[in-house]
Amino acid sequence: MDTVVKPQGCTNLKLRQLMRRVAQHYDAEVGKTGLRGTQYSLLSYVCKLGPIRPVDLAREMKVNASTLSRNLQPLLAAGLLALEAGDDARSHRVLATDAGRDKRHEAQRRWRVAQENLNAQLGVRRVLALHALLDECTELLAPAGPGDEDE
Repeated sequence: MDTVVKPQGCTNLKLRQLMRRVAQHYDAEVGKTGLRGTQYSLLSYVCKLGPIRPVDLAREMKVNASTLSRNLQPLLAAGLLALEAGDDARSHRVLATDAGRDKRHEAQRRWRVAQENLNAQLGVRRVLALHALLDECTELLAPAGPGDEDE
């Protein structure tokens, strides 16, 4: 008689459902600044690392080049990010503008509110355990090589 308990349901579906809920939670708060959560994340990376080549930014964010390019466009159009010439005629670097740094600061305050609310709803111990489990699973499922990253 097999008494081993096996997972029920689709792990992918369960993770996507959780991700949608978490994203909605953050977007509701960060959205008060006019940014989506993904835009805030991208803006934060550029503020911390820029000026930075898009290929290096994509690697740091663990996204592919086309995803990064698509996500950069609204922030460039809004004047929150800019492109400057790189080391040669074909390259360029992404940097935050003054308006972008101001917007990041504003959004960072809203992000903190969202994070504190999530910690309160789930409990700090559960959030810490979730972070540890997610980090461990991410490492175990690390892509085999360059270009395997998803959005």
